[in-house]
Amino acid sequence: MIYLKEANLEDALEEYAMISQMPADENGMTNPIAGISFEEFREKALPRIIRYSKGEGLPEGWVPETQYFLWDDDRIVGLFRLRHYLNDFLRQYHGHIGYAIKKSERGKGYGSKGLALLLKEGRDVIKEEEFYLSVHKDNLASQMVQKKNGGRIVREDELNYYVRISK
Repeated sequence: MIYLKEANLEDALEEYAMISQMPADENGMTNPIAGISFEEFREKALPRIIRYSKGEGLPEGWVPETQYFLWDDDRIVGLFRLRHYLNDFLRQYHGHIGYAIKKSERGKGYGSKGLALLLKEGRDVIKEEEFYLSVHKDNLASQMVQKKNGGRIVREDELNYYVRISK
């Protein structure tokens, strides 16, 4: 069974295994905790991720963001982030949603399934009438994921397409 589960302390070891495989930045999905130890993840980074999802202790200019891990039965195959609302910067660029699929699990439909689940989860969280996303122009797989979920390009710049998905 494929499902989303919020970042939590009980699954720290599995969550760390996913995050530790992610580069610091790949296709616009950043990993600010790349390279930290499991102990640092469990004791500092993960509690901070959970606080941020509640809007607690956010750095200036940040918005609440919930991180969900995409599970296929008992293993994590992806990471999805849902920003609860947009500030001016996010409205212009990154949007509400970011995601990454574990390299070994790409091409298996997890991106499309995970995004569909996140859109359903986010309907009650996001106040705008549409979800805002961005995608690198050279990331054809992610473009297909967004298109399969109703995404339409509304603008572009040199690096990205900016996509909207209706609620």
